[in-house]
This record gives sequence, structure tokens and C-alpha cells, in this order.
Amino acid sequence: MPGSTDGEIPPVAISFSQRPNGTIATVTVSNPRKLNSLNTTVLDAFLASVPPLAQRSDLRCVIVTGGPCSVGQQAFIGGADISEMKDFPNAAAGRTFINKLHLACKALRDLPVPVLARVNGHALGGGLVVMASADLRIATSDARFGMPEVQRGVPSTIEAAMLPLQIGAARARRLLLLGDTISAGEAESWGLVNRVVDADLLDGAVEEWVDRLLMNGPGALRIQKKLFSMWERVPLREAIEAGVWEFGTPFEAAGSEAEGRRMMNEFASQNRQRKGRL
Repeated sequence: MPGSTDGEIPPVAISFSQRPNGTIATVTVSNPRKLNSLNTTVLDAFLASVPPLAQRSDLRCVIVTGGPCSVGQQAFIGGADISEMKDFPNAAAGRTFINKLHLACKALRDLPVPVLARVNGHALGGGLVVMASADLRIATSDARFGMPEVQRGVPSTIEAAMLPLQIGAARARRLLLLGDTISAGEAESWGLVNRVVDADLLDGAVEEWVDRLLMNGPGALRIQKKLFSMWERVPLREAIEAGVWEFGTPFEAAGSEAEGRRMMNEFASQNRQRKGRL
């Protein structure tokens, strides 16, 4: 049945981990028998559950990943569900579906905190654009990456528009025009993912980067993500001017309430202590 998923497994589950410095949310996409492919049911669940995360002031980081699969391969998100798309009755149906996928990607990009993609297997088509919408990406060494839409008679669209900026125009054309699938090692060398590890090391690598994010100023990270979003949209001069303004924001509050002043003083104190021990 188009738009269905398996059994009692929720198509999108959100779990929370409370840390001393804040909360980490994990978003798990599940469609086990179809390599976690995206259909209307999954996308509707994603759009119902992910945008509200933006309202949590305690949130420090969001991890997005794929659930366990039941077909012998592991996938982050194996693409959009062809069993649903092949029966689209008209152009409007196609546009409605792809706009939902765009809104899912946008929901990740609009989150005010860093989004880390835990790429635990293949990221193809719609899965790759979801991954590309994350700020940081750690993948398993057996993962594969590709945009095979043209091989199925449709173009790669929506957040695929970010790929020329992320990996360069020539590489983006190779993926989108040939429909090539590349290895995790090649994806890392292109800058499509930030880090590649063996599958049994994935959780440790993700936790390492989460810990590093938690060490950074929460306000500074939110400002930095906001600036990244602006840098994608505006001319260089405007981007620089926005950065000048935002640089002052961490010093607006009084005394130690100002994150920039407090953390710089903490660093200076720690540095003095280190020098005193030499």
C-alpha cells in the first residue's frame, strides 16, 4: 500500500538524551523492509515531529539516522519510495510529494542547533539530500552515495541544488547526470561527508563529535548556524556585515551572563593555570 510502513515501528521516532550541558535529540527514520525509503507516511511523520524541536531552548544538537533494516543491507535512507511514486496520477501529485521532501530537508536546515547525520548505510536520492541538509556527516565505510533519479526518469531537485556548492559543480554533474554511485571513501574525499569510520566505530565517532559540540558555546553555535544559512543566500558584503553584527551578540548581556565574556575569561584563567604549572 503506497505510503505505508512496517508494523508497529514508528516511521519517525525522536528520542532525547539529557546531558549536563543540555539535551541531544535523535531522529530515527524507519521503513525497514524498504531500506528506510521515504514515502508520504514517513514524510508526514517527519514534518509533524522535527520542526517542533526548534522551540526547545535546552536543545544542543540533533542527530538524524536510519533505523535497522530487514533486507540484508543497512541504510541511512535508501531514497524515495518508488512503489509509491510509480503510481502518481499526474504532475500535481509529483510536485506535492517532492515538496514534502523539500520541507523535511528544510526542517533540518531550519533547526537552530547543529544537525549531525549518523549515516549508518546507503544514502541515495532523497536520502542523500536529507543527509546534505545536515551540518555534519559521519558515515560507515560500507555506505554508498548517489543520486540515481535520472535513471528512473525524473530529475534530481530540491536540496540537490546545494550539491554544486558542497562538492563542486563537476562532481555534482557526475552524480546528477550519470546517476553514479560512489563509495564512502570517495564521498569523504569530495567533502560530501566529513568523516568515515568502520560500522562498529560509528556510535563512538558520533558521540565524540557530540561531546565536542557540547563543549562549545550554545549561543555561539546557534549564531554560527544562522550565519551559515545566511551565507548561502546573500552577497558576500552582506554576509560579512551580518557577521560583524552577530559577533557582538555574545557580549550583550551583563557580567558573566554574556557567553562570550564568560567563556573567554574561563579560557584565560585555564591558560594561566597551565602556564603556572610549567
